[in-house]
Amino acid sequence: MLGRQGAAEGGTRTVARSDPREEARLLDRVAKGERRAFEELYRLYHPRLSRFLVSVIRRPHLVEEALNDTMLAIWSQPDSYAGTSKPSTWIFAIAYRKALKTLRGQDEPIEDKQAEARASGEPGPELALGRRQTQSALMSAIGELSPDHRAVVDLCYFHEVGYREIAEIMACPVDTVKTRMFHARKHLKTKLAGGLADWL
Repeated sequence: MLGRQGAAEGGTRTVARSDPREEARLLDRVAKGERRAFEELYRLYHPRLSRFLVSVIRRPHLVEEALNDTMLAIWSQPDSYAGTSKPSTWIFAIAYRKALKTLRGQDEPIEDKQAEARASGEPGPELALGRRQTQSALMSAIGELSPDHRAVVDLCYFHEVGYREIAEIMACPVDTVKTRMFHARKHLKTKLAGGLADWL
């Protein structure tokens, strides 16, 4: 199984979660028009949504657009959060729909050719190289998946979201989520060799 610790060692990190009750209170304050509550929610979700949207969209120049559309939807209609799910489920569902809408408006993927050339904050050249190579192999294999399959993998392994919540986010049955995960893992096992395949 793709271990969360192993994924972190490979250069990707699981994004920390906050208290759902506090998030619900923030949404309630946003619904009352409190700009400061929205700013706090934005700071809380910006890294989480950025990570998720990068994984689903795979085009860095479009991520900020989808992220802004997501946060605009939250600001514009915070009262549409009914409280029947965790706030994170509602927010990730909006982000997922915005990501798919963004992808529908694009023709060809655009590769970020400077991504590998950018300086890394990783310590030590050998460790940094190893982590980059591991991350590159993993992200390349994940990048070959469909947006739906990438979303399931990203939510499960990097955001620690369970299958039922993923089903709510993606508006599909739990069995569909399980099937997507099965096929995603099968693809990743085929593409990854050695230690990386052992994570699956």
